[in-house]
Amino acid sequence: MPVLNVYDIEKTKIAEVELSDLVFGVEVNERVLHEVVKMQLACRRQGTASTKGRSDVRGGGKKPWRQKGTGRARAGTTRSPLWRGGGIVFGPKPRDYSYKVPKKVRKAALKSALSMKVKEDKVTILKSFSMDEIKTKKFVEILDRFELGKTLFVLDEKNVVLEKSSRNIKDVKMMRSEGINVYDLLKYDNLVLLEPSVKKIEGALLS
Repeated sequence: MPVLNVYDIEKTKIAEVELSDLVFGVEVNERVLHEVVKMQLACRRQGTASTKGRSDVRGGGKKPWRQKGTGRARAGTTRSPLWRGGGIVFGPKPRDYSYKVPKKVRKAALKSALSMKVKEDKVTILKSFSMDEIKTKKFVEILDRFELGKTLFVLDEKNVVLEKSSRNIKDVKMMRSEGINVYDLLKYDNLVLLEPSVKKIEGALLS
């Protein structure tokens, strides 16, 4: 069972917490990680690409020249796909790229991603993260104290002060435990969890 230190924002160790083996100590399964990330990226696609076929392009109503006797190939319209300015053959049309993988697979991928972070020693657990005012400079000082770079913060509840203090920092993202996902866990190098969010994550993935 993984045991991690719990710190305050001054980087003082104040306790230890035992993490569930079934969530933070499973064997990393790269196949399910790949499948879920692929699904997430597909669901984010806009699918708005669109082209015009020969019947959609403006013009081309008149036959360019008579059928026979000119020595040239037959042509019925100037909007043929063979002509410049003509329609597109089998071009993309607006479509929905999203699909779903089974819930068990999504949970397995989340457990794998969380376990990977623990094994790589990339998880920091904070007792709380309280700031009196919205101050990006103070937030950056705390990041530097923990030597954190590209970091994902997982909160147990909405915290406007933290979210606004960090929103101008390029490599930092805030999210609540309900929104935790495989893509963001893999995208960011470090993971910071508030202690109450640990229990919420374990409760959701063990239910």
